[in-house]
Amino acid sequence: MIIDCFKEHGLNPAQIPGVLVASHAPFAWGPSAAKALENALVLELVAKMQLETLALAPDVQPIADELLDKHFLRKHGPGAYYGQKK
Repeated sequence: MIIDCFKEHGLNPAQIPGVLVASHAPFAWGPSAAKALENALVLELVAKMQLETLALAPDVQPIADELLDKHFLRKHGPGAYYGQKK
């Protein structure tokens, strides 16, 4: 189950509001139906961008973990400095 995977890997579903599951449609959620729909649309768009990227550059490498962490943590980490404060 998705929730078991999140627990096993220590992931926060509020920070990852959608997942792709093999042989299934995507799952998305949020604090409201409108936000869940928005998250589903974004997930579909990102999946489409990845598909198009692989079509253009089949040997493309994933983003480095350090760069991924930098961009995620600057908005969501304990010392967040980018984006709107809640």
